[in-house]
Amino acid sequence: MTTPAKVSPDEDTGAERGSPRYSAPALDKGLDILEVLADSPEGRTLNEIAQKLERSVSEIFRMAVTLERRGYVLVDVNDRYSLSLKMFELAHRQRPLRSLVAVALPLLRELAHRARQSCHLAMYQGGRVVVVAQVDSPERWSLGLKVGVMMGLTDTSSGHVLLAFRDEVERARMLAAHIKVEGEMAMDPGELFEILRHVRERGHAVMESRQIRGVTNIAYPVMGSAGQVIAALNVPYIERIDEQVSPSKDEVKAIVGNITGRISGLMGYSSYEGEDMG
Repeated sequence: MTTPAKVSPDEDTGAERGSPRYSAPALDKGLDILEVLADSPEGRTLNEIAQKLERSVSEIFRMAVTLERRGYVLVDVNDRYSLSLKMFELAHRQRPLRSLVAVALPLLRELAHRARQSCHLAMYQGGRVVVVAQVDSPERWSLGLKVGVMMGLTDTSSGHVLLAFRDEVERARMLAAHIKVEGEMAMDPGELFEILRHVRERGHAVMESRQIRGVTNIAYPVMGSAGQVIAALNVPYIERIDEQVSPSKDEVKAIVGNITGRISGLMGYSSYEGEDMG
């Protein structure tokens, strides 16, 4: 019988697990590549990845080939590497996310039908905001965000909702981990905290889009059983100016408040206090 290797008390401490004796250089290189590509919508060549990581091409070549073989990255005809959707698919296998999307989708469809607007559900992930579900407006045209797209944390109504309804410690952690997405506008900290205060007071966020002119974003928090926000439900509101009668902005706010309250209830939250819960 083989005797298991003994681990000394010193080696089993949490502090020691962060020390070099537990390092995995190959894994580090693979994760570095994935993180670089996550911030590169157009992809990068191996030379560009190597330069960004301050490594040689030979150091990262085998890892890049392995990531391609396992389906985590794609390579185009110009030998540019980009992320596949595999990590997003893996994330969706997590039970909490699957449960939220499964619960929310029927109600998102109801929202789109009642409001005549597109809507999307967004969650905080690694310093940014990611769209996890989306439903198009039933109108002839619609404005929607693709599932899996990353949005800014500080310059979007979804980001404001996700920040506003966290406690101070968690909010500080989220802001410290903030990673800007392409086009994200700088936000003065004082201005941001004032916006978050108003969002908490109102129970939702309404703001003119900082990305697309003529769009008003209406976002409400989806709360979980622990009493913290788990997602933001957002409608990028487009106003009709022809003779077609459609719900007004205030009517859409009431609908979004109602839908988020119902999703929150299904997620185990028992005391949703949104003002538009009718």
